[in-house]
Amino acid sequence: MAYSISNVKFDGSEPVNFEGEKNDTVNYFRTHYASLLQIARIYLLSAVLEQDLDFYTPKVATIIEVADTGELETFLKYLVLLPNPEAYKNTAVEALRTNIATVFDAIALNNPYPATYFDEQQWNQMYLKAAFMERDLGKIESIDQRANKDLARIISDYAHERWAAKRKVDPLFWRPVTTFLNEALLDDIQRLFESDDVWENRAAVLCCIHSGNHKALELLNNYPEAKEEAETNNISWNTLKQ
Repeated sequence: MAYSISNVKFDGSEPVNFEGEKNDTVNYFRTHYASLLQIARIYLLSAVLEQDLDFYTPKVATIIEVADTGELETFLKYLVLLPNPEAYKNTAVEALRTNIATVFDAIALNNPYPATYFDEQQWNQMYLKAAFMERDLGKIESIDQRANKDLARIISDYAHERWAAKRKVDPLFWRPVTTFLNEALLDDIQRLFESDDVWENRAAVLCCIHSGNHKALELLNNYPEAKEEAETNNISWNTLKQ
């Protein structure tokens, strides 16, 4: 009840101004523009878990099962701050099924939890769902570290489905394929080079430059104008489409 009715006692409309406070938790709240209501709810959950982790862990999980959208967003966004956050991985993975953008964003974007606790299949599911929902892929943390061969294949398959339907693919979507460029993926990269979309050209350049793949670098040399344009504008994955 206390978790649910906190909105009666605490303001949820404005982010808290911490005025010089500096520690990891405060920095996380600050960068996520946490409101007093959100902080109060996470403090409540942290306090009871610290009091008796074994007793309260399943009870907190039960609370979240019946939470409304706002309560669930708070839990997911700040889950990493709780004691033993891994205990709630099933809740975080289940949140990936939602079509509510704000709930999905709470776990998938600007959140270190997935990169830390999701296995490869769960991570890949999240990344593909983010692309499908047209979320900002640049806000997913640790993309390079969690890139994997299976995800590279999934990206190629998904791109071909989009192309067959005459639909665009977010240029940022290609970032995880960089170190897994096989013959099939190189064909995809060549298609990006030949696109009329300059952002797709730049994505192709970035894939080749960072691949360490000699065939990719040979392909890049066939498009010197795209390479020069990307280098001149100091294009990186972090600045692509900004």
